[in-house]
Amino acid sequence: MSLPDIRTLVPHSGTMVLLDKLVAVGDESLCAEVVITPDTLFCDASGVGAWIGVEYMAQAVAAFAGYEAQSRGESVKVGFLLGSRRYECSAPSFAIGSTLHVHVQRALQGENGLGAFSCHINQAGDPSAAALATATITVFQPDNVGEFLQKV
Repeated sequence: MSLPDIRTLVPHSGTMVLLDKLVAVGDESLCAEVVITPDTLFCDASGVGAWIGVEYMAQAVAAFAGYEAQSRGESVKVGFLLGSRRYECSAPSFAIGSTLHVHVQRALQGENGLGAFSCHINQAGDPSAAALATATITVFQPDNVGEFLQKV
């Protein structure tokens, strides 16, 4: 099975797409890859700050939703990161030269568009190693974004 370009799955554009490629996708999960280079957005001399891991996770959730939408013949829709719970990272930054795998697993999905995903980031090629970062990400994807934004 050929996997789509991750840029077609997230409702971001240009350099704001922080994920590099789709590695695997299942009925309830997705794995995306990020290669940290000196040109990676948010990278400084020490790498990419660990707090960016939350955005990597959120974009992987968006890619999961986009993949599901495309599988149903629908267009990719905008969603909202509501929050993260228990974000823990074992280092202050993701080092230049590292390849990260961002794993998201759907924990729950409501009919109202609310969802929660168990997420972790690990070093690619070493799935048995301890996770570099973990969190539960909570998201919301309304049926009609324009209508929703008019109400808030």
